Amino acid sequence: MELPFITASILMLFALQTHADVYMYKDRSGVTHFTDSPNHSGYWLILRSKKRTKASSRQPYNKSKFSSLVRSAAKKHRIDPDLLHAVIRAESSYNPNAVSRAGAVGLMQLMPATAKRYGVRNRRDPVDNVNGGARYLRDLLKMFNSNVRLAVAAYNAGENAVIKYGRKVPPYRETREYVKRVLRFYRN
Repeated sequence: MELPFITASILMLFALQTHADVYMYKDRSGVTHFTDSPNHSGYWLILRSKKRTKASSRQPYNKSKFSSLVRSAAKKHRIDPDLLHAVIRAESSYNPNAVSRAGAVGLMQLMPATAKRYGVRNRRDPVDNVNGGARYLRDLLKMFNSNVRLAVAAYNAGENAVIKYGRKVPPYRETREYVKRVLRFYRN
C-alpha cells in the first residue's frame, strides 16, 4: 500500500524522534489508524525506527517506585515478591512504557495473547500488567512443580517450548541468558 509522501515523511520523523516502530491499520470504514503499540493483529509494521537499546540499559532502575504494587500482587497471587521483582527488572527495568520488538508491553512485558488470557485490559497500566504477569508466573510455577528456573524459562520462551525440550530450559541463547539474569537478580 502506498502512503502519500507527506504522510510517510511525518511518520519517519515521528519514528526517529520517538525511537518507535510505526504500525498501520485500515478499518472497515476505510479510516487509516497509526500507532506505536498495536492492540490487535490487524495492524502491520510500516516503519521500523532505528535500532533501540534494551529497556534495561536505557531506563533507570526504579524498584522503590513499584515496590508496594509488587508486594500487593505477590501476596494476592501467592508468589515470592523477590521473584516478581527479578522478572520485572529483567523484562523492563521498571519501565511501565517498555515495548519490545516482538510487541510485549509494560513492566512484565506481556504479549497480547498472554494479557488476554489473564484478563489484562491495559498492558501499559502497571497495576493491570503486574497482576496479569504475576498470575501467569504463578501458573508457570505450578505447571513446573515450583521449579523457578523452568518457570522463568517458560515466561521467556513459552511453556510449550519448555515442555517440547523435555521440561528443560530450551536451547535458545536468549532464553538461557534471560534465565541466568533473572536468577542473578532474584538471588541479590
